[in-house]
Amino acid sequence: MGRAFQNRKDSIAKTATTKSRIYSKYGREIYVVAKSGGTDPAANLSLRGLIDRARKDQVPAHVIQNALDKASGVGGEDYSPARYEGFGPGNCMVIVECLTDNPNRTVGEVRNCFTKTKTKLGAPGSVAHMFDHCSIFKFAGDDEDAVLEALMEADVDVTDVEAEDGKITVFAPNTEYAKTKQALLSAFEGIEFEVDEIQFVPQTMMDLPAEDLPMMEKFLDMLEDCDDVQRVFHNAQW
Repeated sequence: MGRAFQNRKDSIAKTATTKSRIYSKYGREIYVVAKSGGTDPAANLSLRGLIDRARKDQVPAHVIQNALDKASGVGGEDYSPARYEGFGPGNCMVIVECLTDNPNRTVGEVRNCFTKTKTKLGAPGSVAHMFDHCSIFKFAGDDEDAVLEALMEADVDVTDVEAEDGKITVFAPNTEYAKTKQALLSAFEGIEFEVDEIQFVPQTMMDLPAEDLPMMEKFLDMLEDCDDVQRVFHNAQW
């Protein structure tokens, strides 16, 4: 059905600074997910998927293990999720997900990214209603009927199943993440996920005017440089 979602691209770290930033973001997210759901990836499916993504992005094993070790200890940082919404270059809709131990610092840094690119940070809820908060799984296959049947048998509230170019993509509500993943793992032995995460999927896409592309690239680069920013979702295409 042509849902547009942002497949996580392999991060090619060109400099030590870039590598350090990628490792830091993964380390923080692994710590938070392990702290809240347990450090055993077999029992914490969110953690398992996150570690798999980190490995695909070439995050060293010691970075992953350090985050797990910190999560299994007492105390540690007190990170909390924060989400900001607004309108980026070309008036595209943007959602910025963060993990922060200082909300005042984080909102200031995110606002600065909008201000310096002549865009607008909006109020909570200003654009989120135009995105679907989805669990997304993509893997090799072409029999969408078999996948749908397996999910229905497991009583998963699946939203959509698509088959295209030898790949199957499953969409389910974000609250159904663990249930959906367990159903797929149980039904299809040896399944390997190309995409395994929760994303904000725009309900409609917009073509970004060519003259706004340089500013969009600057905007995304600035957000990427913010330590507290974990992921950015938008509905622009170019």
